[in-house]
Amino acid sequence: MRANPTADPPAEVRSIPLPAERRLRDSVSVAIAGSGGAGVMTAGTMLLDAAARAGLYGLMVRTSGPQIRGGEAAALLRLSHRPVQALDDHFDLLLAMDWQNVHRFADEIPLRADSLVLGDSGEGDAPEAFTRGGARQVALPLKKMAKAIAGSWGNMLALGLSGGLAGIPLAALEDALRAAWKRSAESLAANLQALRKAYEESATLGDAIALAPGPDSATLAQGRWQISGNEAAGLGAIRGGVRFVAAYPITPATELLEWMAPALARVGGSLLQAEDELASVNMIIGASYGGVPSLTATSGPGLALMTEALGLAVTAEVPIVVVDVMRGGPSTGIPAKSEQSDLSFAVSGLHGDAPRLVLAPTSIADCVATTQWAVHLAEALQTAAIVLSDQWMGQSRAIIDRPADAGCVAARLTAAAHSPDYKRYRDTASGISPMAIPGTPGIVYTADGLEHTEAGIPSSQARDHRLQLDKRERKLLQYDYGAAWADVEGDGDVAVITFGSVSGSVREALARLASQGVAVRLVVLRLLAPALPARMDQALAGVRRVLVIEQNHGAQLYRYLRSMYDLPGRPASFHRPGPLPLRPAELATAIIDWQRAEQPVAEAA
Repeated sequence: MRANPTADPPAEVRSIPLPAERRLRDSVSVAIAGSGGAGVMTAGTMLLDAAARAGLYGLMVRTSGPQIRGGEAAALLRLSHRPVQALDDHFDLLLAMDWQNVHRFADEIPLRADSLVLGDSGEGDAPEAFTRGGARQVALPLKKMAKAIAGSWGNMLALGLSGGLAGIPLAALEDALRAAWKRSAESLAANLQALRKAYEESATLGDAIALAPGPDSATLAQGRWQISGNEAAGLGAIRGGVRFVAAYPITPATELLEWMAPALARVGGSLLQAEDELASVNMIIGASYGGVPSLTATSGPGLALMTEALGLAVTAEVPIVVVDVMRGGPSTGIPAKSEQSDLSFAVSGLHGDAPRLVLAPTSIADCVATTQWAVHLAEALQTAAIVLSDQWMGQSRAIIDRPADAGCVAARLTAAAHSPDYKRYRDTASGISPMAIPGTPGIVYTADGLEHTEAGIPSSQARDHRLQLDKRERKLLQYDYGAAWADVEGDGDVAVITFGSVSGSVREALARLASQGVAVRLVVLRLLAPALPARMDQALAGVRRVLVIEQNHGAQLYRYLRSMYDLPGRPASFHRPGPLPLRPAELATAIIDWQRAEQPVAEAA
């Protein structure tokens, strides 16, 4: 079933008094929005850092207009005492630095009757889109407050107000500001003053959105990281053994490259900015052919340009890793918004029969382990691996527990010097044949895009073509991927299958249903290709029906699974394109509706 947007509630603006007593929450959701140059992302990042220092978990999602840089922007945060993998259904606080173009985020910042909207008293009322549900408006002289403290910035007032209302200790906010400040001591003092002034002001607004007290934060903050999905993928690549990266900047993958440039240098590697995506993928093929584990990162348009070179890596059996941080498409599409719409291209977009690895992290934290595993698999199986992240995961920041090392590193089967009767593409039982690194004495071979004999000599003979096709397929199908191929959770005779950044919202939806006595099994795919029918059969043992959930217009995962697996019952699909994220309540409702719609059929069977 394709998701349909719900109708807007009737327009209604009314004043709701703040509650007389504290309403303590399991999590708090805050949106800070404004025009370009207002420092929205800086305030959001500092708020997340302060939350980490206070022993909280959290998530910050970046959203901006189509111009990518400049213009309107919003930092969307959710803070909790428990790990956070998804935004909530609504926001408790919207703090607008100004109202210029902020209305464009109305669909991304849903509010409810007990939400609080803060804005500048000099700019009039909030747009009707934010108040129609009855959210309470409070106007403060933000610009005047900033001007009253020489050298202070308006976004530090936003930091103090939002932090105070969320119940984050002032000391944690001050420490976050000090840690991020790179200007003069005088300007730091001014902005600390502005922060404290705003924090005091927040107390006059009541504690309407404060978090419930949690465990002692003194020890919790130790060992936690604040990291983005792009940074986590870069860390995983380095842990896996990548020492060369060539890439061309593209939203939303650029931050991965920016993070890896200095990180690679510290471990003896290097990053080269190529002139375009075609050059970058061919550069990493060359570096890997020379024996250095290599990676590039891109988004959908760049991946499309790399198609021919990916086929070269497959047929020449040269290991490479391509991280695709997906965005809305097709063509230039929506560069700064998320969508899981490159899946079909990744699993079947190359010309000819070109088996390759396709993996997808299940969370921001899992970007570390999955990318590390992708490097290991590409090297072990001597083929191309595509890692499907996306804008939501790549550019969002999260407070996570320190990720453990996955324990897998690049381990390529290489040929020894003077190997007798060396054949680079020998048809082995495993499908994996020793690779000669250039310069190894006594063994040479030709590696190009032509079909070849076992010795690497170009050939158009049917026998050679069939033998090499079987070899390249066999090595992927026979490999033991272990339990990491998917996360299988819960029990029940119905199951949900999903992948990537949607997994967090699905997990929260299922947790809500479980609290109501509704049992649903969950399969979150980490290895999308090759398909593993035996593993899937085991994961779905006892399941009568399956619902596939994903964020794209064409139900790409559903169609892929139907083509590769014998799913039980009558599989159904819930899919919606970006740019709006799938939210837990939406998914919980969809799952209940799906179960109710299918119940008469199940009873009749």
